[in-house]
Amino acid sequence: MQANGAGQDRDSEQYCRNNSESSSTGGAHSNGLQSVPNNGNTPPSNNTAAEANSGVKKKKRLSHSEEDVIRLIGQHLQDLGLNQTVDLLMQESGCRLEHPSATKFRNHVMEGDPIYQQQIIYVLKISASQCLSSNGFIFNESYPVCVDHRMKFLLLQQKYLEYLEDGKVLEALQVLRAELTPLKYNTERIHILSGYLMCSHAEDLRAKAEWEGKGTASRTKLLDKLQTYLPPLVMLPPRRLQTLLKQAVELQRERCLYHNTKLNSGLDSVSLLLDHACSRKQFPCYTQQILTEHCNEVWFCKFSNNGTKLATGSKDTTVIVWHVDVETQQLKLLKTLEGHAYGVSYLAWSPDDAYLIACGPDDCSELWLWNVQTGELRTKMSQSHEDSLTSVAWNPDGKRFVTGGQRGQFYQCDMDGNLLDSWEGVRVQCLWCLNDGRTVLASDTHQRIRGYNFEDLTDRNIVQEDHPIMSFTVSKNGRLALLNVATQGVHLWDLQDRVLVRKYQGVTQGFYTIHSCFGGHNEDFIASGSEDHKVYIWHRRSELPIAELTGHTRTVNCVSWNPILPGLLASASDDGTVRIWGPAPFLDVQDAEGLNGMNMKTSMSTQKGTS
Repeated sequence: MQANGAGQDRDSEQYCRNNSESSSTGGAHSNGLQSVPNNGNTPPSNNTAAEANSGVKKKKRLSHSEEDVIRLIGQHLQDLGLNQTVDLLMQESGCRLEHPSATKFRNHVMEGDPIYQQQIIYVLKISASQCLSSNGFIFNESYPVCVDHRMKFLLLQQKYLEYLEDGKVLEALQVLRAELTPLKYNTERIHILSGYLMCSHAEDLRAKAEWEGKGTASRTKLLDKLQTYLPPLVMLPPRRLQTLLKQAVELQRERCLYHNTKLNSGLDSVSLLLDHACSRKQFPCYTQQILTEHCNEVWFCKFSNNGTKLATGSKDTTVIVWHVDVETQQLKLLKTLEGHAYGVSYLAWSPDDAYLIACGPDDCSELWLWNVQTGELRTKMSQSHEDSLTSVAWNPDGKRFVTGGQRGQFYQCDMDGNLLDSWEGVRVQCLWCLNDGRTVLASDTHQRIRGYNFEDLTDRNIVQEDHPIMSFTVSKNGRLALLNVATQGVHLWDLQDRVLVRKYQGVTQGFYTIHSCFGGHNEDFIASGSEDHKVYIWHRRSELPIAELTGHTRTVNCVSWNPILPGLLASASDDGTVRIWGPAPFLDVQDAEGLNGMNMKTSMSTQKGTS
């Protein structure tokens, strides 16, 4: 066996030396193969000056990047089973797909030869050391020791499992005791492996070990893991070209201002022949529907959590619940909830969308809890006629809610309106319950957002602004908060790091209460109403608006993005209307499919207004 190792050491030395030599000598190429002029035909021995000028040219010396590209293409062709094509590509380019020891290693892994596999690890370590050194890298001597243990462990684990599947319990036990345990590596995993000795049959073993069983599938997965421990100069990482292409596509999607669909991790849904670019016509920039059933200013709108309903509250003292047709993306009036004496300035859906709470403006001391399904009023809550209950937020458990206002009321109540807890002296402007079920965020008259814990009665400062916070909303993951700040506009804060992330430009924000929202797929977008009668939309990473939606004739008080249909947006205005925004009503073939070859599902419903 020492003779074999020595021979392969010489192979590795020759491979790395040839990869570092110049091919301009007309002899060896960067892979160590001799150049073959005239398509492989041997030239006559009596070379003459005339023959030298007969059009025979030396092959171009390939740069490192060009060699890398050829190797990547070769690996991809090999994965497709086009081995003859790979051989021709390597021969003509003068490159080598991988180190000779790596090729032998691959074959022995796939053939399930555990004895030779471990011996060739030593050769691969030497190859890695020489290749890194010949290419100007400093080689760390501790690297091969670490690689040796990890690779040996993976190989022996496969050997152990295959013995168990074959019913060779004694041989498996010998591997466990005499080969795996002495490595003193990943002892926790060794304890788990020892438990597999109790498996009664092969199916039980495969299920408990989450292992594909002896054969090509498990050995291919093993080889993929082993390749991660080897330098790419020796053995390319598995499916490297596909990985690079996926990264390129994902980067282009992230930079696309109008990309608003679910990211497909596969490459089959896109064309690699063109850069990714979504059309603005696919974005909710066009009026699909104008809802005119309210007879006064519309102060608030909010889609339900499942996206099938929209609730709108108005100065006309009514709440209208609309049904959203998911297929046509058209809205129809479902129910009208009446009796809110002061008008409706804020609405909150319960987590299961079964209930809806309505709050009024500053002078309102009551809130209404409606059963959406039946249209019946379940609770009408009022603690004192001097209260001002202008904001509300549901606890994630759906059994409690918090409410408050600027006169110093801050209550936690149950579904029947019974007071559970209260916090004195907090002048609340806006509320939000975090997903932990304990923390309530409240913006107050001190231009800040504080976190309140009703269980241990503690509070802490989270956000501090220099101007009044008129309203705020929080992202689904609870990490980001979107604030509408008086005279300043829309600000994005990181609640975990407690830092201001971004100030969005364009919106006109005075001292009116305007509500903004996160929206689109993965909440990549931000929308806000404005006192200049427009709806502004930004990409979350860009301070400048990517769309300004016109159509309303007075202040836009509130916007709401459908959480299920990323192409549907609603806006409520003092002009008494609610506008439903969506993609362009009619798209040509190129727009509908997208410049990236991805089909974009859009609503082709009839447009009822103009944008």
